[in-house]
Amino acid sequence: IHEIMRSLHKSFVTPIDREDIAKLGESLDDVVDAIEESARNMLEYGIESPGPRAVELAHLIDQCGEVLDRALGKLLHTRGSRLREILEDAVEINRLENEADQVTSRAVGELFSNGSTAIEVLKWRELYDHLEAATDRCEDAANVLEGIVLKNA
Repeated sequence: IHEIMRSLHKSFVTPIDREDIAKLGESLDDVVDAIEESARNMLEYGIESPGPRAVELAHLIDQCGEVLDRALGKLLHTRGSRLREILEDAVEINRLENEADQVTSRAVGELFSNGSTAIEVLKWRELYDHLEAATDRCEDAANVLEGIVLKNA
């Protein structure tokens, strides 16, 4: 994010609005922060192996990342149909985030029905919340991209 901001201040002309570039950089930084928080939780709580729902959420985060990467590549085309294709990517990220909400809901429900100790419930619930938050941050980044497309299409 620091390099993006430094480059913005040095550039006289940018292909899209400066504030949109800054907002996009910040939203992508938030994605990485949420993923790091999930990993930190696993270490701090001594979770040696992710459960099936955590793996499912990690897979959804990975898919969101792939779609974001694809959308960012299209951002180089600041005019035309390639730029409008980002809207389809934003819809896909929204779908993945909704799926992550459902997985998280099932995961938390399972915690309360499988005889886990209160401590285990607390650990896993927080981990699931952080994993799901990563997909929320991906959706936030997709919303920024969508705004950029609508301004420039």
